Amino acid sequence: MKRTFTIIIPILISALLMFIGCDTQKDAAKGPTFVTIGTGGVTGVYYPTGGAISRIVNKKFDQYQIKATVESTGGSVYNINAVISGDLQFGVAQSDRQYQAIHGEKEWKEKGPQKDLRSVFSIHPESITLIAASRSNIRSMKDLKDKRVNLGNPGSGQLGNSQDALQAFGIGEKDLNAEYVKAVEAPGLIQDEKLDAFFYTVGHPNGNIKEATSGRIKVTIIPIQGPELDNLIKKFPYYAKSVIPSALYPNATNNEDIASFGVKATFVTSVNVDEQIVYAITKEVFDNFEDFKQLHPAYQVLTKENMLQGLSAPLHPGALKYYKEAGLTEHIDPELM
Repeated sequence: MKRTFTIIIPILISALLMFIGCDTQKDAAKGPTFVTIGTGGVTGVYYPTGGAISRIVNKKFDQYQIKATVESTGGSVYNINAVISGDLQFGVAQSDRQYQAIHGEKEWKEKGPQKDLRSVFSIHPESITLIAASRSNIRSMKDLKDKRVNLGNPGSGQLGNSQDALQAFGIGEKDLNAEYVKAVEAPGLIQDEKLDAFFYTVGHPNGNIKEATSGRIKVTIIPIQGPELDNLIKKFPYYAKSVIPSALYPNATNNEDIASFGVKATFVTSVNVDEQIVYAITKEVFDNFEDFKQLHPAYQVLTKENMLQGLSAPLHPGALKYYKEAGLTEHIDPELM
């Protein structure tokens, strides 16, 4: 009998220790989950957009154990690549860049379609905005030839938009003295008379453009319109006409609203991000929709319905789970579900 106990007791102790160890591992697994949202330059709308989403989610830390942080990045292309590689869990990207990534176009032509990319929702509309020093005598797209024009930094969505706009109006980059600096640098270069004009794809109002319009050098926001634009929109369906209210920039020389075209900012993730994380973030943004709209002036035009438009990549299952619960699936392209 003693020998039997001598054998059984160590076995029971080992089993108990293994059980305790398993519980400890489970408790550790219940620890906080850290996610990072890739945005853009700190003066654009992407950065405060990421901040708005992270604040809403972090308020429910006790419930979800999700801690969201924001990273300022080079923009859409960087964010999409970083999301797919796993360096970021979420990113803000222009709707055209989302389309190009999922179809293997432009920067992704050699890599092919980025099948792991997933949509979560779209956010504010963004206009391709052309700002020019008034003394440069630029009054239309066709006046850009031989001028010093910033098209946007490599890896940014605005560079692709600038190139599309130029091509639509029959202008090559070699027809310009093209620069490729970040949007945050362009207002200073205009005021230092080192640039004649710059493109910026952004939601309005925008602090960067307010800075450009408030200096010693008077500036004008140039309309982008005409049959050339109509043909561009037919060719690329992710573009749409837009209007920039001149009242938002009282220091610019414009007296009327400015015609342009634009895309939408979208919130993207990877198929590899946990469904419950994507569900929680989607739910908190939509359940706190009115509070979210108050976080930036560019969000005032948002509706829950139009936040489901402008998407090209399939919806992440976590986002789709919430939309089904909320009765919003009728507003979603069936091909994305």
